[in-house]
Amino acid sequence: QVHLVESGGGWVQAGDSLRLSCAASGRTFSNYNMAWFRQAPGKEREFVATISRSGASTAYADSVKGRFTISRDNAENTVYLQMNSLNPEDSAVYYCAADDAEYLNPDSKKYDYWGQGTQVTVSS
Repeated sequence: QVHLVESGGGWVQAGDSLRLSCAASGRTFSNYNMAWFRQAPGKEREFVATISRSGASTAYADSVKGRFTISRDNAENTVYLQMNSLNPEDSAVYYCAADDAEYLNPDSKKYDYWGQGTQVTVSS
């Protein structure tokens, strides 16, 4: 079992930045690929970014590429999402997730463990 707790969400204005954190506990953090997903009201959960076990490989949704950066600190059992140039379309509940597959995966159905989410609201 992997327990995930997100933090760092909040209310910001368009153009601002936020950094989300996701602290993991339980099984060995470095055994899992990690990802961020988000879900806005009335919409399906969507992929944002993912990072490999070592942190050497990452992948992003086109909508956030160049603005968001995913990273991890295996010594601290934490994954981060640095979000720059935020716009109102980024408003959503952001979730981190863990997956023990061998490859990076943008499909939320493949992820075994999820946090409770943190709200990000961007005003125009």
